[in-house]
Amino acid sequence: MTFIMYLFLFCFVLGVVAVASNPSPYFAALGLVVVSGMGCGVLLGHSGPFLSLVLFLIYLGGMLVVFAYSAALAAEPYPETWGSRPVMVYMVMYIIGVVVSAGYFWGGWYEASWIPADEMNEFSLFRADVGGVGAMYGSGGWMLAISAWVLLLTLFVVLEVTRGLSRGTLRAVK
Repeated sequence: MTFIMYLFLFCFVLGVVAVASNPSPYFAALGLVVVSGMGCGVLLGHSGPFLSLVLFLIYLGGMLVVFAYSAALAAEPYPETWGSRPVMVYMVMYIIGVVVSAGYFWGGWYEASWIPADEMNEFSLFRADVGGVGAMYGSGGWMLAISAWVLLLTLFVVLEVTRGLSRGTLRAVK
């Protein structure tokens, strides 16, 4: 199980580096999907299958639609790929930064702290993630409403940024 968690975390960091280093939205979308999948895998490894599934479905269903729409409006004839020199320079710089940060904080990480939430409760009737969902909707209802408002505001900001020459979505994409 530890090897699988290391694999999830390693692929998560590579996906974050791919998103951060690539200026083209086409190739960064693949990095976003990898980051989302690996983050949900980490949640799944910590006994959160329900929250992992909900996060994955909401992310891919909602945010990637907005991302695909903005990528369609910001069409580039020759986008930068992962093999191009500027992107490779950024990727190497980010990976060096991650390695230096990991070396600095290495002494505080222990595998024994990776205990799933359900391993301690052999005779419990509730799963840890279902209790968290109840608490999220119960006492965190206002936070969910604020999050929905922020996502709607983000949609309008992305549409305004990709508008281009005051013609909005009615412009012809060549």
